[in-house]
Amino acid sequence: MKLKLGIDRIDEHLDLFKGKRVGLITNPTGINSKYQSTIDVLNEKTNLVALFSPEHGVRGNLQAGINLGTYVDEETGITVYSLYGDTRKPSKEMLDEIDVLCIDIQDVGARFYTYVYTMAYSMMACKEEGKKFVVFDRPNPINASDYEGNILDINYRSFIGYYPTIQRHGMTIGELAYLFNEEFGIGCDLEVIKMDNYDRTKYLDEYDILYVYPSPNLPTVNSCILYPGTCIFEGTNLSEGRGTATPFELIGAPYINSKELADKLNGMNIEGVYFRPQYFTPIYSKNKDQLCGGVYIHVLDRKKLKSVSLGFILLDTIRNLYPNDFKVNPPYSEGGRTMLDLNTGTDKISKYLLTLEEQLAWIKEDTKKFGEIRSKYLIY
Repeated sequence: MKLKLGIDRIDEHLDLFKGKRVGLITNPTGINSKYQSTIDVLNEKTNLVALFSPEHGVRGNLQAGINLGTYVDEETGITVYSLYGDTRKPSKEMLDEIDVLCIDIQDVGARFYTYVYTMAYSMMACKEEGKKFVVFDRPNPINASDYEGNILDINYRSFIGYYPTIQRHGMTIGELAYLFNEEFGIGCDLEVIKMDNYDRTKYLDEYDILYVYPSPNLPTVNSCILYPGTCIFEGTNLSEGRGTATPFELIGAPYINSKELADKLNGMNIEGVYFRPQYFTPIYSKNKDQLCGGVYIHVLDRKKLKSVSLGFILLDTIRNLYPNDFKVNPPYSEGGRTMLDLNTGTDKISKYLLTLEEQLAWIKEDTKKFGEIRSKYLIY
């Protein structure tokens, strides 16, 4: 049976939009099974009057951290409001223009991916202004059956981790909307347009649909699989592969001996992966134009790989091999929290408060705790 995305079922739900002014949060990942943009689909079938842009823009033309503000989409003439940067939550003035706010966007299955918090903030605004919120559901690209991680301490809440969830949540964006709305008390008027024939054990590239990369540094499903683990290196002086062709599949730094690190990691017999010595020179981001030693992470068995545990193992191994060179990046502001703390949802890792064995036991315990909450909101 062929997978039908939420947006593929629009004709079954036109009553939600009849006589209504419609707003849409989306980007290039918002397409139907015929590869038509959700912008075009809603523009044809509803009264689409406003677009809302997450990080990277509705057309996906912006690198991480760039914000264009309010502008007019050249292809449709529709006003685009940025929901990234200083304005992360739709204002009353923005919502005054619409009756229904929709979202169709590809999440990547990781807690620190900002699109789901754009969704959460928008749901909060809809609750405050009495607007309906509609999610067109789509697959979790790294499957929606495997989940793993430590639960975020809300003292480390940020736009890359707002709720006490785990790094790899194993949910679709529609299921996350239910979780945020009910478990975490948003309480908006929420409707999720479900997929048909969705198998939550499958990865996105096992379906006959395109993988449209959701942001510039997640170009493949493989990069998404490793992302819940290797993203923590954003908070260190190692390159996580930004500025190369394989971000998040490659980590390293100028001080690392590639063969030494690869031999050490391969000797640990970590399930599902092989580490190949790799030298590389990032063309932008950390260690720009510097030759870095490191490892390329080959995923040999997706189902056996525990990517979050892998990230913690890599971090612990590197800082033990190179204690004088490894550094946690300082906070952006004095007295602030480090990026490593925000990505891990705790200060226990940056402050060396746990041994690796204690870290892995903690992940196992929190995974079980989150699983009990998660199970209440699964719709497939």
